[in-house]
Amino acid sequence: MKSTTTSAGKSSVAKATRAKTSNPAVDAVFSAYPKPIKAKLLALRRLIFDTARTTKGVGALQETLKWGQPSYLTTETKSGSTIRIDQVKSTPHQYAVYFHCQTDLVATFRKLYPTELRFGGNRSIVLNVEDDVPEPALRHCVALALTYHLNKRRATNRRS
Repeated sequence: MKSTTTSAGKSSVAKATRAKTSNPAVDAVFSAYPKPIKAKLLALRRLIFDTARTTKGVGALQETLKWGQPSYLTTETKSGSTIRIDQVKSTPHQYAVYFHCQTDLVATFRKLYPTELRFGGNRSIVLNVEDDVPEPALRHCVALALTYHLNKRRATNRRS
């Protein structure tokens, strides 16, 4: 099911993220989180949609569940790699942004933001519920993920 939060104007993005999603299964997952984690994950969700809306070539996102986690796909343009968000199960005060582990995204983020961000192996950026979100760095990483395939295609075309 497509979310109504992209391709519309900025006010539509803000309104849609405060309201329920267009996917009842995703709503149920967000509702089940403890309040502090839920608030951080909903803010992260807004950041992902806003970044998609303002990043050239991304298009509308599809919000769905993958592995039981809220997930964001660039199904319209196929420009990017799936982004997932969730509470870190083993550490209740942490939450994370997950990326496909067979990409070089997290390795790239590690080079770009070695001190600003914390990482979980080759698949996630880990955040603490008590901390402020390093928004500029996180927005950049999300934009890189949302344009991962687009950038790979451009690189291949340059080499041809």
